[in-house]
Amino acid sequence: MLSVRFWGDRGSIPCPGPATVKFGGNTSCLEIRADERLIIVDLGTGVRPLGESLMATDLKKNGVIDADIFITHTHWDHIMGFPVFTPIFIPGTKIRIYGPVSFEDDTLESIISAQLSYRYWPVRASELAAHIEYNQIRETSLDLGGGLTVSTKYLNHPILCLGYRFEYQGTSIVTAYDHEPFRNLFPTDPADPSYNEEAACEGELAAAEENEKILRFIHDANILIHDTQYTEAEYARHLGWGHSSYEWAISTAAQANVKKLVFFHHDPARTDDQLEELEKGYCTANRNMEIMMAREGLVVET
Repeated sequence: MLSVRFWGDRGSIPCPGPATVKFGGNTSCLEIRADERLIIVDLGTGVRPLGESLMATDLKKNGVIDADIFITHTHWDHIMGFPVFTPIFIPGTKIRIYGPVSFEDDTLESIISAQLSYRYWPVRASELAAHIEYNQIRETSLDLGGGLTVSTKYLNHPILCLGYRFEYQGTSIVTAYDHEPFRNLFPTDPADPSYNEEAACEGELAAAEENEKILRFIHDANILIHDTQYTEAEYARHLGWGHSSYEWAISTAAQANVKKLVFFHHDPARTDDQLEELEKGYCTANRNMEIMMAREGLVVET
C-alpha cells in the first residue's frame, strides 16, 4: 500500500505563527511509504520535523535510516530544510537524492550542498556523516526495486521542475507542483501589432498538447497532490509565476479520473481561517472525487 504524510504544505517561504497553526507554516515536504519503503519528496522546512520523527521510528526500529529523496526543483523553499535534517548527521544513514538538472552549469549536488557552507551555515557538507548520492534526472522512468517505480514529467514553472508518479502494487501517488497551465504565449488578437495568425494557431496547439500530456501523466491516479496557490481570480493576476488555481486543479483531476485530489502549496499569506473557507467551498465541488486540503500531519492512503 502507498500512503503519504504531509510535513510541509506551504509555498514560497515558511510562515509560522498563530494564524497558520491548523494547516501549518512549513514549506514543501512529503513522506511517502510503500509499505516500509521510505520516499521523501522535497526538502522544504517540513523535513526538520520529519527528520526528528525518523530518528524516533526508523532509526530505532531498523538501526539505520534509508531513504530515496526526490526534489521537484531547486527553488529555495523546496530545499532549504536540508541543513536541519537530522539524519544527515547520523553515521550509517543512506540517502539517494534525485532531482532535475538546471539550465545553469551547477549540479544538483552543488546547489543543495552549497547551503552547507560557512557563509550560510556553521557545518560544511564535507562534515556530514550520512552517505549521500546525487542523481540528476530528466523525464524518465525508474525502477526503485521491490515493485516500486517512479516516472517523471516536466511541469510549467520558471525553472526546470518535475512532477513525480510513484506506483506500487497497482496504486499510484502523483505530484503536480509547482505548476501552472500551459497557455498560448503568442498574441491572439488580430488588432495587436505583433499578431501573426500562423504563430497564434501554433501556440494554441502547443499549449493544448502540453496540457494533454499532463492529463495523461496524472490519469487514474489514486492520489493527486496538485498546486493550488491561487483562486482563479488571483491566478489571473499572477500569470507566469508557475502556480495553479483550485478551479484548474479540480477540472484537470476530474478529466483524468483521479480518485483523491489534495490541494497543496498554499499561499504563505493564506491564514487558517481563509483556508478553511476555501476548503468548504472547493472540497464539495465534485462528488465523484474525494477532495481535501493539505495540512501538516495529514495522512492519505491509496
